[in-house]
Amino acid sequence: MKEIKNDEKLNMLNHSCAHLLAHAVKHLYPHAKYWVGPVIDEGFYYDIDLGDVTLTEEDLPNIEKEMKKISKSDKLIKRIELSKEEALDMFKDDEYKQDLISRMDENDTVISAYKQDDFIDLCRGPHVESTKKIKYFKLLKVSGAYWKGDAKNKMLQRIYGVAYDNEEDLNEYLHELEEAKERDHRKIGKDLGIFMSDDLVGRGLPMFLPNGYIIWEELENYIKGKERKLGYQHVLTPCVGTVDLYKTSGHWDHYKDNMFPAMELEGESFVLRPMNCPHHMMIYSNTLHSYKDLPIRIGEIAHDFRFEASGAVKGIERGRHFCQNDAHLFVTPEQIKDEFKSVVDLIFDVYKDFNITDYRCVLSLRDPEDKEKYHPDDEMWNKAENELREVLNELGIEYTEEIGEAAFYGPKLDVNVKPAVGNEYTLSTCQLDFCLPAKFDLKYIDKNGEKKTPVVLHRAILGSLDRFMAYILEETKGALPLWLSPVQVNIIPVNNEYHLEYAHEIFDMLEKEGIRVKLDDREEKLSYKMRESVVSKIPYALILGDKERDDKSISYRCYGSNDTSNLSQKDFVKLVKKEIEQKHK
Repeated sequence: MKEIKNDEKLNMLNHSCAHLLAHAVKHLYPHAKYWVGPVIDEGFYYDIDLGDVTLTEEDLPNIEKEMKKISKSDKLIKRIELSKEEALDMFKDDEYKQDLISRMDENDTVISAYKQDDFIDLCRGPHVESTKKIKYFKLLKVSGAYWKGDAKNKMLQRIYGVAYDNEEDLNEYLHELEEAKERDHRKIGKDLGIFMSDDLVGRGLPMFLPNGYIIWEELENYIKGKERKLGYQHVLTPCVGTVDLYKTSGHWDHYKDNMFPAMELEGESFVLRPMNCPHHMMIYSNTLHSYKDLPIRIGEIAHDFRFEASGAVKGIERGRHFCQNDAHLFVTPEQIKDEFKSVVDLIFDVYKDFNITDYRCVLSLRDPEDKEKYHPDDEMWNKAENELREVLNELGIEYTEEIGEAAFYGPKLDVNVKPAVGNEYTLSTCQLDFCLPAKFDLKYIDKNGEKKTPVVLHRAILGSLDRFMAYILEETKGALPLWLSPVQVNIIPVNNEYHLEYAHEIFDMLEKEGIRVKLDDREEKLSYKMRESVVSKIPYALILGDKERDDKSISYRCYGSNDTSNLSQKDFVKLVKKEIEQKHK
């Protein structure tokens, strides 16, 4: 679907529909007062003060009904231009409009309002000429929103909606919305028992349940295995560090607003770490290195903490605690290109394994005008940016350049994916850094016996395991490939009285083979247990009855198929283990 905000016709229609919503709310709740109702990428919203009344999703159909009534009444929509004095007088009983108007410059601004029958509100416009033009709309949800986005202010109620100029486009959008709900990793995570959250623990602090931790371990083992083959050495470092550590790295000056507050203990200040590079710099500095030792590749699945705004927190896609698939490569200047190429090859090798094809590469550069955000060293920046640009060009990788998206210490390659739900985000990254090695006074002895400062590549292939898991859950709708599935095989005896003993035999055999297996021995109908297996999205469901028991075979169905196949025990184990080993999609 086209972004509504960037389509002139749809923008005007949604702006008008926002006023239609406010008009309907005014009829149903005469005491209502209004803040703003802008058009957004996917429709519009209106922030409304309803006093003691709290709307729920169940109230939206009634508001829609009133909107349709006003629409059919064909009320003319008129633009009215006002002086600042006239506007203040017109809205003298509305503190929200008084605030808006008082901040307008009467010499530079034409204050306009739009009136339709008994409703009027401030708006720049433009609007359609009549309410009758607004036919195809839907209210989507209601939520809380602080006035002016400030948590110190009153909580208003925000009603979201969308409008199109024909029924077909509206229905298509609503279908996409339903599809997005089905793919939302938060819903899948709850339905499949993958993770949970609780405000008593803290917002943005998800907890992985047994099913989720199995997926987690599989991803961790997968990426560590690939890294070990490339010469990575894995380490384990603490989740806290001193404030002095982050002052040395420069993160304290550039990143402290995103950190949890410092903890004062025994005369020292500690923080939960937001990233791992300072710890890895210290590991490198622990030993004297020769140029023959380089490159040194230090990897870690590291627990990190960032104090994300509550509105930005989203399941395991964006949390206040997450685990990065992090690594730091300490290289000589001559090794930059080869090591960067190796990282890029690893990224795309992983994407091939997971069938990730919808992505774009971004060369993220500093903004030379921003003297606050970036380390002040023009020569370093020019050298680092040119190095990355040259490597990308040599590799023939298509990329775009984005100013102001670099890390404070160096430029980076970001690989942004377009998920099945929502806007694109960065999954993998590789950053070139001449800055931190100098700040930590890192050295190696070159072939002439002189001390030199290494260059560091910061890289994350899966990004964070949390976000990667969210991405895969949404791409697959929770129907994970066999090797990632928490339960790989579900055994369902046709009748417990006659078939449970054989079911236990198969269970023990598969478990010994290292296959994650479940035995459904509940006293329920076969059809019910089969439906439950499908809902749980288990790749293989085994149906064991008289035939299977008597000839020592296995009948099975694959998730998403109604076809039943039969194999010997040996051949079934061979089938499953081969699929796991090859990581078939």
